[in-house]
Amino acid sequence: MNTPVTLLLLLLLLFIWLFIRRRQAASMVQEKPSVPVSQKNTVYHAVSIKFESNACMAAREMEGMRFLSAAAPRLPLPDCNVLECNCRFVHHKDRRSGKDRRSPFAASGFGGGTGSFEQEKRKGRDRRSHDDRY
Repeated sequence: MNTPVTLLLLLLLLFIWLFIRRRQAASMVQEKPSVPVSQKNTVYHAVSIKFESNACMAAREMEGMRFLSAAAPRLPLPDCNVLECNCRFVHHKDRRSGKDRRSPFAASGFGGGTGSFEQEKRKGRDRRSHDDRY
């Protein structure tokens, strides 16, 4: 008598297991594969111009300058006078370069400030002055 109940229970567990596996397989097909975000897709993606020793004066004047990728000039530069331009773009994650220049000790520091106040702007008496009585 225990054998038919055990078989029925095993069949039920097998059915549940197959059902769950089928649902998982269907959900995997519907999900889009996660693609890592490229640096080129960030809002502040920037480029700078890298040139060789025979570069034109227009490229040399832009040395060290970073441009947002949407605002970068086309290569070869319009003022390029070299027969074979070997300039290319170097990609950067952010337009800014170097150390962060904000100071935590300045008026606007990291916490942010809205300006400097030399004198008290409030008028009237303190609404909590009665708290001292207790």
